Amino acid sequence: MIENLLLILFAAAAVAGAVLMLLLRHPMRVALALIASMISLGGIYGLLGVHVIAVFQIMIYVGAVMVFMVYAIMLLDVRDPSFTERYSRLLWPGLAAVAVLVGVLVSAVWPDKDAEPAAIAAFAASTESGTVFGVQAFSAAFLGQYWLYFELTSVLLVVAVLAAVAIVKLRKSEPAAAPSAPVTREPSHG
Repeated sequence: MIENLLLILFAAAAVAGAVLMLLLRHPMRVALALIASMISLGGIYGLLGVHVIAVFQIMIYVGAVMVFMVYAIMLLDVRDPSFTERYSRLLWPGLAAVAVLVGVLVSAVWPDKDAEPAAIAAFAASTESGTVFGVQAFSAAFLGQYWLYFELTSVLLVVAVLAAVAIVKLRKSEPAAAPSAPVTREPSHG
């Protein structure tokens, strides 16, 4: 009973963090909403019994990636007027993507009564045979199949930080508009 309540709590917190990422404009607040969403996902993974994934979620994504992202955000100019707008210009495309995601999830939860999906059948067969996805299976899959995607993601993050540094340096090197001198009128000698 308590596990169901915790699952609902973590799921609601993850969805709230995702919605706040769409609604907030200031990059640091968006990063905090992303951290809250990732911590909630770690809690969900822990409740589902995949503790290794939960620890990786917290250590890698919340610990390392978010520190990296916050460092990149600190390089931004917070006086940028785009941060003062109420909603992001990506709000409507984001809401459309959420609607599509909800449609896909609803169609997956209520499948056709006659056809059982192969993934559900495979999962049921694996749990009946007693094989559970553990650290060894995860390590073999990660190092065998997914290492390239992990490395590409880290390269992408490094390129994003380098781009942020380049933009900041470019803005600092632009000549500032010279303030106009006050206009003084010469007294007329008439």
